[in-house]
Amino acid sequence: MGVECRRERVSLHFTPIPTFCSATSVPLPPQRGRRFFGMSVTKMPIITRQQVEDFLYVEAALLDAWKLDEWLTLLTDDAVYRVPSNDKPASDPKDTLFTIADDIHRIRARVTRLKNTNAHAEFPRSRTRRLITNVRILEQDAQTVKIEANFIVYRFRRNESVYQFVGQYRYELRMDGASFKIVSRVAIIDAMELGSLASVSFIL
Repeated sequence: MGVECRRERVSLHFTPIPTFCSATSVPLPPQRGRRFFGMSVTKMPIITRQQVEDFLYVEAALLDAWKLDEWLTLLTDDAVYRVPSNDKPASDPKDTLFTIADDIHRIRARVTRLKNTNAHAEFPRSRTRRLITNVRILEQDAQTVKIEANFIVYRFRRNESVYQFVGQYRYELRMDGASFKIVSRVAIIDAMELGSLASVSFIL
C-alpha cells in the first residue's frame, strides 16, 4: 500500500520548512528558501538582491549616458522622484521644503527641459559617473519591493571642479514581467548644505 504524502503550500523565503508524510509523520527534506505561514497560503515570487542590483546598474548606465527617454520607460505612470532635506528625509513635500519633489508629469517635463539646448544649466550637459553599493532589500511582497542603496555620483561639467554627491537611494519597485518599474525614487544627499555642490540640475 502506497504512502500518501502532502506538501503544505508556502510563501516567500528565508526559513526552510519540513514537508510531512501523512502515514509516518516523518518530516521529508526541507524545501530550501521557503517559509511556512499556514495551510493555504499561496506561493509568492522571490526577489533577489542580484535582480535588484542589476536593475539599478541598468538605470545608472542610462542616466550616465544621458539616455533620458529610455530612463523614463523604467518609471510607472504614478512614479515620484524626490530629493528631500537630509534632516527630514521621511517628510512629506506638502509641508516640508524639498530640493526636488516631482510626480510623473513633472519628471517628464524635467527630462524635456534637460534635452533642450536652451536649458543653460545643462547645456553642454553634465558628465556623470554613478557608483552604487550596499544594496539592501527592506520589504517585499508579491508585487513590490522596497530597497536602500548607497551612492556616489561624480559630476563633471565644462572646466568646473569635480563635484561629488554622496548619499542614499530609497526605492520602491514594482514587478513588471521579469524586471521592475520604479514607483518611488528618493535620493538623500549626505552633505549638510548644497551650496558647495552647485545646483542639482541633472537627474541625481
